[in-house]
Amino acid sequence: MSYILNIETATKNCSVALAKDGKTILCKEIAEEGYSHAERLHVFIEAIIKEAGIALQDLSAIAVSQGPGSYTGLRIGVSAAKGLCYALDIPLIAVDTLQALAAQVTISSGLIIPMIDARRMEVYSAIFGPTLEKKREVLAQIIDDNSFEDREETLYFVGDCADKCKPVLTKENHVFLEEIVYPSAKEMSAISFEKFKINDTVDVAYFEPYYLKDFMITAPKK
Repeated sequence: MSYILNIETATKNCSVALAKDGKTILCKEIAEEGYSHAERLHVFIEAIIKEAGIALQDLSAIAVSQGPGSYTGLRIGVSAAKGLCYALDIPLIAVDTLQALAAQVTISSGLIIPMIDARRMEVYSAIFGPTLEKKREVLAQIIDDNSFEDREETLYFVGDCADKCKPVLTKENHVFLEEIVYPSAKEMSAISFEKFKINDTVDVAYFEPYYLKDFMITAPKK
C-alpha cells in the first residue's frame, strides 16, 4: 500500500491531494486571484493528513507539479515538496503540469491541447492523445489565426486561456472545454503512482521546476 501526497501550485489553483495506490482519496484546493499558495499550502497538507488518519511518516513519496507555470507558484510547491522529502527521507516525483491538466479530459478520438496563460497572446501548451500519450512537446507559443492549422483532428482546448484564444482559434475542429481551467492535484495521483512503481523519481537536492521561460520582474500595477 502506497500513500503519495500530490502538490499542484503551477497556476492560481493551490491544490493538494492524497492518493492511495494511485487513487485520490482526499483533495483540498482553491483558485484565487491573489495566489495564496504560501498561506494555504501547508494548511491544506496538514488538514489532509489529519483527515486521512495517517501520519506524514506513512507517506511513500511526494509528487509535485514541475511546470510550466507561475514562477512563484512553482517555487512554493517545489520548496514544500523538497522539505517534506528531506525530513521524511522519501523520494520526490515530478509530474508534467500540462499532462495533469490534460488528464481531466476523456475522449476516444482527437487531441487534447492543455494551455496555461503566459501573458498577452502567449501560452504554454503541449499536445496529447486520448490516452495521454504526448504528441508534441511543451512550447511557449504565440497564438494566432494560423496556430494548429496543420492538425486535422478535433482539438480539445483546456486551460485558463479560453477568453483570449477562443476569438482566434475558430476553425470547425477547435473545441474549447471551458469548464476545465486549472490543473489539479487530483489528476496527478494516477500519473505519480505509475512513476513511483518504476522508480521514476528526481534528485531532491538538484531538482528545479520547469519554468520554460526566464523569470521576468515586472513593475506592480498602480
